[in-house]
Amino acid sequence: MDKDFLLINKMKNGDESAMESFVCRYYPKILCYCHYHVSDKGYAEDITQETFVKFFGSLSVYRHHGKALNYLYTIAANLCRDFYKKSTSLPDPDIPDVCGNSMDSVDCRLDMEEALRRLPGELREILILYYFQERKQREIADILGIGLPLVKYRLKQAKEQLGELLGKERE
Repeated sequence: MDKDFLLINKMKNGDESAMESFVCRYYPKILCYCHYHVSDKGYAEDITQETFVKFFGSLSVYRHHGKALNYLYTIAANLCRDFYKKSTSLPDPDIPDVCGNSMDSVDCRLDMEEALRRLPGELREILILYYFQERKQREIADILGIGLPLVKYRLKQAKEQLGELLGKERE
């Protein structure tokens, strides 16, 4: 039986240790996801906490179909979108370990950060989920509530646009 299914059933019955286990299991992934989107650790932590609060608040009506992590990503994505709507200016993104740790990689990271910032939101979202969060295309479709063909199309578009942007950055 699925570990999430068991944890969720325990949480529905008021088991606080199950809640703690659930949070410990997924908090780092959701925090990393939020940090890629809002580029500020403090805001990312707030959004991550709010993601879990919303999840636990809807626990009584939650039906376990698929992966609980995908549902958490969906909540986090919506909260990140809300953050963007409220925010007028964001600090520069800090995308760790994209290019490694050498001095040349500092330039690579800066180029990557700038290129990602210039991508349209729906394309940036796909890239973050696919490359940084290592989600499968089917999972991305579920998280974003869109069809698999659209995920494939956006991923292709995002790669092309990112390549173009990185090419311009290096010139």
